[in-house]
Amino acid sequence: MKKERAVLPDGLIVSAPASGAGKTTLMLGLLGAYRARGVVVQPFKSGPDYIDPAFHLAASGRVSVNLDSWAMDRARIAGLIGAAAGAELILAEGSMGLFDGVAAPGAAGTGASADLAALTGWPVVLVVDVSGQAQSAGAVAAGLARFRPGVRVAGAVLNRVASPRHEALVRAGMAEAGIAVFGALPRRAEMALPERHLGLVQAEETAELGRILESAAAFVAAHVDLAALRAAAGATRLAAAGPARVVPPGQRIALARDRAFSFVYPHLVEGWRQAGAEILPFSPLADEAPDPTADCCWLPGGYPELHAGRLAAAQRFRQGLRRFTARRPVHGECGGYMVMGQALIDREGQRHEMAGLVGLVTSFARRQMHLGYRDAELLAPIPGHAAGARLRGHEFHYSTIVEQPDPALARVRDAAGATVAETGSRRGTATGTFFHLIAEAA
Repeated sequence: MKKERAVLPDGLIVSAPASGAGKTTLMLGLLGAYRARGVVVQPFKSGPDYIDPAFHLAASGRVSVNLDSWAMDRARIAGLIGAAAGAELILAEGSMGLFDGVAAPGAAGTGASADLAALTGWPVVLVVDVSGQAQSAGAVAAGLARFRPGVRVAGAVLNRVASPRHEALVRAGMAEAGIAVFGALPRRAEMALPERHLGLVQAEETAELGRILESAAAFVAAHVDLAALRAAAGATRLAAAGPARVVPPGQRIALARDRAFSFVYPHLVEGWRQAGAEILPFSPLADEAPDPTADCCWLPGGYPELHAGRLAAAQRFRQGLRRFTARRPVHGECGGYMVMGQALIDREGQRHEMAGLVGLVTSFARRQMHLGYRDAELLAPIPGHAAGARLRGHEFHYSTIVEQPDPALARVRDAAGATVAETGSRRGTATGTFFHLIAEAA
């Protein structure tokens, strides 16, 4: 008997002309406002991001999933959209500006939010920061609406409106451009989320998160026509498929999970579980060692540089990790890879001894941003992936390599095909990369 595909709700993509326009504020406010009215909303995030999905979960009560058109093919995206089964509305938060992506297409696009709109059929709600302009905002919105066939702009929400007179002028420009306006958010400095040294803040580290989310929901509900915006949602064109196969790194996976190790994509962990793997979480910051009965240990990225002293003092964790790697594989991504190294130098220049599984020494005293998609061909196996496999991922950190004496783990290129010096490394059963895995290339 043929299995029926899940019926998925209509959806919208919250995007903007540029970063910093207020997408996250509107997204969190909408999630909270609809939830308060009993509407079950499934959140998604376009592109490689760990921070926003955690806020989405807190606001909506449902796990937010990353959808990435550069790293994921159409079938994988379709499978992940199946997470919306049982919801009444889909809201996907875009990244950067609507059409911003890399120059060379990947698996299903350039990583731009517009690619996701074209694939899924979800119309776009533009968040337009109208500070410093009036009727010209209509021209900006109209340009975005007409830029690419197959991407439909449902309308706009005006942000950082200075006064009723300012709002009237902007609305006049939008009307002339034929752009519907779903609401206007006045300037409100206290709605801004805090930032970190990387421009990132984790949901669990946000003081008074509940109050902030309640405030955002009330703010958006007071200034946005929720009924009209929901009515503008479009049918999900990309039919839900079965979940794409994910090969887990082991049957029993010791997974580091705390404030220093939190950057792992939900779709990967869920994919491991769906494949029958058992996740065994442990906290290095609490000086816990990986479960010795696990088949492998996975150290995600995060903020080890903020906790370098505690990690250096966590003898049970470090010794347990060394004992584990003597028998079974350990893999680290970015921050996890740095902790596997010989030492980590913090931004004050103080050296902290790490686990010493590989010879890597990194420094935050000499900051240099490394950002972008990565296409890696493995020169040696890592848990779940054989030598020769091509992995797609994303890298974002400010650390500098001081020493890397071990053999390279992979040939790594950026989205444009240029060689990347951060190759990762390997020593015995220990492997690590600076990029975070998103998906294996087909």
